[in-house]
Amino acid sequence: MQTFQNASSGDIVLSLADQIIENRAYLSEIDGKIGDGDHGVNMAKGFGMAAERIKGNDMSLAAALDTLGTVLMTEIGGSMGPLYGVMFTQFAETIEKVPAIDAATFSAMLHSGLEGIQAIGSAKVGDKTLLDTLVPAITAFDAANRDGKPFSESLKALVIAAEAGRDSTRDLVAKIGRASRLGERSIGVLDAGATSCALILKALALGIDARLTPAA
Repeated sequence: MQTFQNASSGDIVLSLADQIIENRAYLSEIDGKIGDGDHGVNMAKGFGMAAERIKGNDMSLAAALDTLGTVLMTEIGGSMGPLYGVMFTQFAETIEKVPAIDAATFSAMLHSGLEGIQAIGSAKVGDKTLLDTLVPAITAFDAANRDGKPFSESLKALVIAAEAGRDSTRDLVAKIGRASRLGERSIGVLDAGATSCALILKALALGIDARLTPAA
């Protein structure tokens, strides 16, 4: 069974921050077409602040995720801060006391984060939100895991589904937030939240994959 160690894996969260900061302008550009145009700026601010608190502290993945979630919930503006904030804090809570994280634990972590988002928001798949990335990604990971695929292969399935989910938002009508006022005019543009979610999931998957022990 492939696992990775919770301890000293906090640097994975730094790779998430790098991806968001690197794509700050792109995320704001997408958001500006149908939303407020501040998604990249706010996300980069929050992830950057969290990264500064994580760097050099040899944190566990759980501690780093909790740091990120707390910053996003309490210190940045916009609608996405609370959504991502609760997702990451739920992630952290699920794995807090797990030394070696396997695919089943990772799945439980993903589901907990999804449930946190759903508890504070009304969006569902098809509404042109980050759930159009997150839900298919979790479904694909679980399906691969259920089929007996190694953790590493299940992570690849998660990334493929996340990016397909992101791309699906281009053809959707926005049902939530400012973009929903545009109705059919919101078609043809990627959702910024779905796009940032795909970046986050890919960086998370790559960071974990690099730390996996060989299958027994």
